[in-house]
Amino acid sequence: QVQLEESGGGSVRTGGSMELSCTVSTYTDNNNWMGWFRQVPGGEREHVALMPESGGSTSYSGSVRGRFIISLNKAARTMTLQMNNLKPEDTGMYYCVAGASFLSVRPSNYKYWGQGTRVTVLS
Repeated sequence: QVQLEESGGGSVRTGGSMELSCTVSTYTDNNNWMGWFRQVPGGEREHVALMPESGGSTSYSGSVRGRFIISLNKAARTMTLQMNNLKPEDTGMYYCVAGASFLSVRPSNYKYWGQGTRVTVLS
């Protein structure tokens, strides 16, 4: 059982930066995919940034590519999402996810979810 816990949310002004962290209790040993999803107000959950447990390759949604960076410190069991040049449309609940056996942008393919952390970008 993988347990995930996010931290680092809050409020920031447009153009600012924020870092989210996710503590990972254990890894699946299957090199599953993990990353971040978000749910904006009134919207569905959408992928933000994804990577395999082994690190290396990454995948970003078009709306955040070039602004957000996902990274994993496997030894420290911490996954990080560095968010730069934040926009009001980045406002939402951000979830740390894990447990997909392949790269997928569908939330249902991720077996493990954190409770989420709220990000508010003020205009």
